[in-house]
Amino acid sequence: MRTEDATLAAAPPFGWAVVQGPSMVPTLRDGDRLLVRYSSPVRPGDVVVARHPFQQDLIMVKRAAQRRDGGWWLLGDNPYVPNDSREFGMVPDDLVLGRVLARYRPRNSYSSTVGWLFGAVRPVRLRLSAVVDRSFSRRLRAR
Repeated sequence: MRTEDATLAAAPPFGWAVVQGPSMVPTLRDGDRLLVRYSSPVRPGDVVVARHPFQQDLIMVKRAAQRRDGGWWLLGDNPYVPNDSREFGMVPDDLVLGRVLARYRPRNSYSSTVGWLFGAVRPVRLRLSAVVDRSFSRRLRAR
């Protein structure tokens, strides 16, 4: 077994990343924790973790917008922060590290707890058939 194969086999398939900065707002906020699956196939629309093409030590979280020859066009969800492929161009395949599977938003202050609670609550669809008074509709049909 070559050393490259041994390193790939020993690497964990999952990992955590922490979001820093506003480039993915409103989808991801500063401080969000991300569960990342490394070496996972990427499709357009996926949120990915990648190395910056010019600063290899900088890890970034972006959305894979479009597949290009030999790489990906990565964009942030916040159009007012141009720190994405609009600034540095296409990102080669070998610099895309993995795909984000899940987000965890920690609750560390009162305002974030209230926002988290409102974000966790989903409206329940009300069935109209349960609301309509059946006796009223029967009286209309009888006339």
